[in-house]
Amino acid sequence: MAERLAALQAGLAEVIAAHHPARAAAEEIFVNKNPQSTLKLAQARGCVLAACGAAGLGVNEHAARLVKKAVTGTGGAEKAQVAAMVKVLLPGVVIAGSDAADALAVAIADAHLAPRI
Repeated sequence: MAERLAALQAGLAEVIAAHHPARAAAEEIFVNKNPQSTLKLAQARGCVLAACGAAGLGVNEHAARLVKKAVTGTGGAEKAQVAAMVKVLLPGVVIAGSDAADALAVAIADAHLAPRI
């Protein structure tokens, strides 16, 4: 697990260095039905926040329901609804699975919800 987390942090640091984003966005942590999954998600999220912090990159955090509402119009949307709306909002973009759709939804929501810099 330590090697995977290190690879995640290093990979994100490379992406940040290559693209020089103005800010980042992340979904707030939520408690899953499986406590082990929640802990692993929190560890990965910590690596993401650490990589952003090391680069001096601000991170806006948004609740999952707020992300869903910003993208689909309802906070109770299913994953498939979120993915479908991301495809509508970003025509021509190839989305590599539901995790990628969720990440793009967070970015779209952040563009609508975050204070302007």
